[in-house]
Amino acid sequence: MKTGLISKLQRYSTKDGPGIRSTVFMVGCNLRCLWCANPELMLPDEKYLYYRQHCIHCGACVSLSNGHIRFADEGCSIDRAACLDWAALCEACPRSCYEKIGETVTSSDLAEQLLRDKTFYETSGGGVTFSGGEAALQADFVRETAALLHKKGIHTALDTAGMIPWDKLQILLEEIDLVLYDIKAMDPILHRRCTGADNSLILENAARIAALGKPMWIRLVLVPDCNDVLPDIRARLRFVHSLGSSVRRVDLLKYHSLGADKYTQLGIGYAIPPGTNCSDELVHSVCQIAKEEGIVLHTEN
Repeated sequence: MKTGLISKLQRYSTKDGPGIRSTVFMVGCNLRCLWCANPELMLPDEKYLYYRQHCIHCGACVSLSNGHIRFADEGCSIDRAACLDWAALCEACPRSCYEKIGETVTSSDLAEQLLRDKTFYETSGGGVTFSGGEAALQADFVRETAALLHKKGIHTALDTAGMIPWDKLQILLEEIDLVLYDIKAMDPILHRRCTGADNSLILENAARIAALGKPMWIRLVLVPDCNDVLPDIRARLRFVHSLGSSVRRVDLLKYHSLGADKYTQLGIGYAIPPGTNCSDELVHSVCQIAKEEGIVLHTEN
């Protein structure tokens, strides 16, 4: 039985595929998108968030830290490079200022949890979506869990950026009914600047998935001053059009800052300036380009 490292299960989700779904957030990603809303899922292994706004300066964590945690004007200042007993800090804090991210589960245990909502999946045409992070990095675990769900007639979806060796991704897709596929930029230099990685494998895998006839929902994230270059957006849309009938839907995902506080909670910097948002003019321009390229965009409210 395979084991995997997950962050959480989000039940009653309506944005990660058709119907009512449970989304499994997996830990670990091989991209470093500047705007990532789930930075706690980028790096592998367990990690800890710190909520300074909950702190009452009781000193419990300070006394356990050998000088690596000190009182600050708000909350505490933490030397994260030091060797800290994070589990002890979680247990000692009376205000739950520390939160562990990452739980190791077996595929059978996860499937059992997910099947508790089988009625909701069946009545709404929903199912289970594996997301992240990059869920395909734990391909064997996801495949085994998805196979257990399929035995019970549950629809499965994979939310992926596609930067996975094809031999691994192809085997995983045997147990996946729908692929939610992120295309963040076409120009390789722009893609590397935004995500820290080349996009050649991502584009190749998108074409391979389409050639299999696997249903796809393409997701185009739009981030001002990062990947909002209109000629590149047109190139993205033309590439999507080239994928043919496998593409059942194209979503335009406007940048939001809902994950910004997590960077502070992890003790790392956030690259997107405060106040950044997608203007109505930018969204209108992108929708106009999509119309010219023969693509209907689904946009968030």
